[in-house]
Amino acid sequence: MIDLYKNALALKVSGLNKTNKTSDFSLKNINIEVPYGSIVGNIGRNGAGKSTTISCMLGMFQKDEGKVEIFGSEYCNQINIKKHIGVVLDEPNFSLLLTPNEINKVMKNNYNNWEEDSFKNYLNRFKLPVDKKTKQFSFGMKKKLSLAIALSHETKLLILDEITSGLDPVSRDEILCILLEFIENPEHSVYISSHITSDLEKIADYVVFMDNGKVVLSEEKDELLYNYGILRCNDTELEKVEKADIISYRKEYGRVNILVKDISKIKNKYKEFIVNKPNFDEILSILTGEEA
Repeated sequence: MIDLYKNALALKVSGLNKTNKTSDFSLKNINIEVPYGSIVGNIGRNGAGKSTTISCMLGMFQKDEGKVEIFGSEYCNQINIKKHIGVVLDEPNFSLLLTPNEINKVMKNNYNNWEEDSFKNYLNRFKLPVDKKTKQFSFGMKKKLSLAIALSHETKLLILDEITSGLDPVSRDEILCILLEFIENPEHSVYISSHITSDLEKIADYVVFMDNGKVVLSEEKDELLYNYGILRCNDTELEKVEKADIISYRKEYGRVNILVKDISKIKNKYKEFIVNKPNFDEILSILTGEEA
């Protein structure tokens, strides 16, 4: 019997490296921590490496170097660990020829920790038809069904890849609300990758920014929103800002946006410049050198 809570972290990725031999893309020294009772969001543009990181976490891709620990133990598809992980990826992990009722029967027969009542409650909450073949479901309905399955087997850790992508605002908020409810239990945790920064601003406790296969910034959400800032100046004024105060910057049409930390200190130090609090889109834009 594994002790799921012998460590303060539900998920820890250390020094993860992965090279795709058929392309120029690689993951470079990825370090990520997901504490119990928290939601950690991974933000990045499409192609930043978010999905590849998840695939390495779950053993779907063989990593070149590094360690993935789940519930304090190194994860190698161990059954006693795997059964407590709920996963939603881009593609459904169920047969599109089955109805939700048939999926329930399959899961009940194959998994001794399947929670039938929980599954049926989620189907009802999501207003999913129980006797309709899932190939007839809309894109959003399939996402909700995937989440219902992921939540219904004594799940302690959710790993979600772009779960709100392509959904309408009402459906997105519905899913975000469920994730917040899930972590009300201090033994539960969520790791979610997304390029929809507004969703993670609502629910994440910690945020990891990725670009080109690297973690470019990892921080508590509240620290980012309340203690970081964006100093705005022009090309010539950039020389007046000390390099030690610059986390990253982005030039655009003669204007420079500089990501800084300790906004109160920066405002006092550079009184001649405008310094604003950032949102996640602006932070991502500066860190990646791309327009938000």
